[in-house]
Amino acid sequence: MTTSAPKTFIDIHVLQTVPPSCINRDDTGSPKSAIYGGVARARVSSQAWKRATRTEFNNHLDVTELGERTVRVVERIAKRITELDASIEANQATELATDVLKETGIKVKIEKKKDEETEDRHTGYLIFLSRAQINALAEIGVAVAGGEKLDKKAAKKAFADENSIDVALFGRMIADAPDLNVDAACQVSHAISVHAASPEFDYFTAVDDNSPEDNAGAGMIGTVGFVSSTLYRYATIDAQRLTENLGSSEAAIRAIEAFMRAFVTSMPTGKQNTFANRTRPGVVLVEVREDQPVNLAGAFEKPVTADGGVLQLAAAKLAELAVSEDAAFGTAPVASGVLVTDPETRDSLAKLTGRAPEMPLDELVTLVSTAVAPRLEH
Repeated sequence: MTTSAPKTFIDIHVLQTVPPSCINRDDTGSPKSAIYGGVARARVSSQAWKRATRTEFNNHLDVTELGERTVRVVERIAKRITELDASIEANQATELATDVLKETGIKVKIEKKKDEETEDRHTGYLIFLSRAQINALAEIGVAVAGGEKLDKKAAKKAFADENSIDVALFGRMIADAPDLNVDAACQVSHAISVHAASPEFDYFTAVDDNSPEDNAGAGMIGTVGFVSSTLYRYATIDAQRLTENLGSSEAAIRAIEAFMRAFVTSMPTGKQNTFANRTRPGVVLVEVREDQPVNLAGAFEKPVTADGGVLQLAAAKLAELAVSEDAAFGTAPVASGVLVTDPETRDSLAKLTGRAPEMPLDELVTLVSTAVAPRLEH
């Protein structure tokens, strides 16, 4: 890719109704919240939805294309060393992995376990590495075991080359070695309810199956916080940055397609067994832009109020702001498409008629990749 490639951003806007649930808790166990437009809203952090998206990647990509975020990097490299060369003992592999990792500039903490005969080696924080990078670092360890000199430049190169799709999208920050950082190509906003929403609490009791028949008490009592909401979710991808992180436009298109499917269909897993809150979006608007990413949360700065459902009203406000902002700033998306699952919502999206044709998810993904691919080949 040359520097003449045009700016290209993929904006994904999602409206999704979630029933009583607690998919993302704060430090008190209650659903996360935020004040927006002067009223309390339900909130799901961007970290929670990024994690859900990364997990969903497993349904769309081969695991070898993905990364691992862990403090147990030494353990992972050592394991790979013994897989590459079975003659290397586990203890030697651990020493080799430690030496290779230290050569990249990353500190390794060695802590004795309680029995004082075993130890735990880990980094001071989570490190995000592709499996290809883990393999490359292990190969250096095997070479060192064979008599080669440990080379700092080679270790850093192994750590930096061949980013996985998730590392390229979400980036990597390493305090010990800033030269190994990866600038994220994707941004995800905190999801907020389009209406005012406050947590409620469910007082529950649990029966002891083996309690005496004359026992009127409960085996356990407690409370669990929950909230119901229609969320506005937003994410944007810088396609140029993604191409730089992955090294090719073909890999970038593959990552964009996987991200669209994973972000749209994913759901954080907090309290899922308690609430069974798995829903799918009611409206998905995807736009390819060349001016700048545009978050449309402003459509809900005045909270939606309704006697019944709020999805239709929220869809109308989203469409209205999308069109009016571009009219005001003299901009327009390169391509747009909208997915609608609730038939009663179609009329609410009338403002987008002529701009964003309705289509199913597969066609929406194809629309974006077709619009983006030629722009990355400049």
